[in-house]
Amino acid sequence: MKQDRRGMQPAPAPVPSAPPRSFADLALAVGVAAVSSAAILVTLARHQGVPALSIAALRVTLASLVVLPVALLRNRRELLAIPGRDLGLAVLSGVFLALHFGFWTASLDSTSVMSSVVFVSTNPVFVALASAILFRERLGPGTVAGIAVAIAGGALVGFLDAAQSGSASTRGDLLALAAAVCGSAYLLAGRTVRQRTSLPAYVGIVYPVAAVALLAAVAVTGTSLALDRPGGMLWVAALAAGPQLLGHTSYNYALRHVSATLVTVTLLAEPVGATLLAIPVLDQLPSWPRVAGGALILVGIFLAARAEGRSRKSA
Repeated sequence: MKQDRRGMQPAPAPVPSAPPRSFADLALAVGVAAVSSAAILVTLARHQGVPALSIAALRVTLASLVVLPVALLRNRRELLAIPGRDLGLAVLSGVFLALHFGFWTASLDSTSVMSSVVFVSTNPVFVALASAILFRERLGPGTVAGIAVAIAGGALVGFLDAAQSGSASTRGDLLALAAAVCGSAYLLAGRTVRQRTSLPAYVGIVYPVAAVALLAAVAVTGTSLALDRPGGMLWVAALAAGPQLLGHTSYNYALRHVSATLVTVTLLAEPVGATLLAIPVLDQLPSWPRVAGGALILVGIFLAARAEGRSRKSA
């Protein structure tokens, strides 16, 4: 170690903190773990008689009651200084989030948990196409291969489940697909805004906008919030704390450091997590072909994540 002019040893260099990408990978892992419980919690709340639309509205409303005060206290100046274009995109992201929750929660009334989460996890197809067309993001062969493998696994799980359920599940499957499209738009808008906006400010806009939109839908349709059902409200509160605050906020953090495509590919792990949770909670034991489909999903996520990591190191 070299001495300075006074002959004193310089202070040791501080230990570098973990790079944003490392935190982003951790956030994605936490997000997957949290969001995987969403379908189970929605199903349990439905069993307590809470309407699907009310579940969607209440989960994001409760989350908004947490993030909005934080944003107003810590990021008030940033909120006031957000450019009009970014503010518009954040509001649009909130609207798409509301549509995503509304469609997906309703899908669980018409199809199985596994089928619903598989179809709603087809985001990578829509995000990859939109990213290539709108943002001209180049998809490397590794990422494309990962998406293809993951989608193949998701298709296998979904088709097996649909074959058992018959035409009765078609409506639920279509609702889940609509939720996937809206969820993709939500992530793409968030990816743009998050490059210039802090996480508290962003979710401080998006979650309340989604809450207002869903509460308006509840009022227009005359749906009961079912606040007099303590059992159902307990599951809704768990939905807001876990999948919403922890899960979606983790994804929104990662959006600043990785592509929206990688985030949506990682979301394909949700069917695997939901299936594992459904075994002890809902007594739904998957067949071996479904296990094979889940394995394909994980392989696809690994291939896409590795390809993206290599491309960023070489950039």
